[in-house]
Amino acid sequence: MMKSHSESYKAAGVDIEAGYRAVELMKQHIARTMTAGVMSDIGGFGGLFELDMTGITKPVLVSGTDGVGTKLKLAFLMDKHDTVGIDCVAMCVNDIICVGAKPLFFLDYIAVGKNFPKKIEAIVSGVAEGCVQSRAALIGGETAEMPGFYPEEEYDLAGFSVGVVDKAKILDKKTIEGGDVLLALPSSGVHSNGFSLVRRVFDVEHTDMKAPIAELGGKSLGETLLTPTKIYVKPMLALFEEVRVKAVSHITGGGFYENIPRSIPKGFGAKIDRNALKILPIFDLIAKKGGIPERDMFNTFNMGVGMSVVVAKEDAQKALEILKANGEDAYIMGKIVASEEGVVIC
Repeated sequence: MMKSHSESYKAAGVDIEAGYRAVELMKQHIARTMTAGVMSDIGGFGGLFELDMTGITKPVLVSGTDGVGTKLKLAFLMDKHDTVGIDCVAMCVNDIICVGAKPLFFLDYIAVGKNFPKKIEAIVSGVAEGCVQSRAALIGGETAEMPGFYPEEEYDLAGFSVGVVDKAKILDKKTIEGGDVLLALPSSGVHSNGFSLVRRVFDVEHTDMKAPIAELGGKSLGETLLTPTKIYVKPMLALFEEVRVKAVSHITGGGFYENIPRSIPKGFGAKIDRNALKILPIFDLIAKKGGIPERDMFNTFNMGVGMSVVVAKEDAQKALEILKANGEDAYIMGKIVASEEGVVIC
């Protein structure tokens, strides 16, 4: 049994015993994420993971790190903390699969003004759910109580993930050619980007975030904005198995104009069919309420497209079938063209 105790530290605002209680509460959630490679329990000084080399000739480790950003302000306002962990995992593992890698494990970092064990449990339950969805093990993390640095009711959440890919299977954007097809994988909402603008547009601190809104199908603004980031690991891994995928872009901060060109070689661009896009109602509401030009919307938000995938024209139909069989209502949103303009939406 842990016997560590310090009244002096507690008087300074750090309750180490609350930390121990939080760890006990989160263990049930962490247990859901365990995979065959995990070699250590929570509570040690490092997380151990044994790499399964089956079917891998030259393993390459791929890492990704990110946080949830100011979307956390919505969690504070709604007093709902069990979904932002999904966002944290998603922002990392969705980046990892953009090179063709499979996520292996995840570690989180939670910094709090005051350690409320039940709140920490709720946060970690979301992290664990994200790990389950991405087939990654939650093998460690850190909860830092920082009185005077964060307000008592607030926290920050970040993390990182490590994945693996066979060197021969790393996606190579140099294989892209004119006429290749751009597939869209729908987003679940705003995901975890652009919330500084979202918060300003809706003045969230002075708005009833729980009131139903007709334009959102009767859902509240808070519920809609807190919808967790979709995790694309399972459908993308299935696609990699059967189709030659040339490039993948995770549509995050910077929207279409920043992220899609990152996966397209020099001399080529993406021509997007504006009429093909399935833009979600929340984006129409943001644009209308904030008076935001469409160019800025596409340069800030995902606009209903969480990922774009480039495949050869002859592989497009098969790719759509595989994605749909794995729960993704994917569709063709454009094509690759010879261009120096990056992304053109028309």
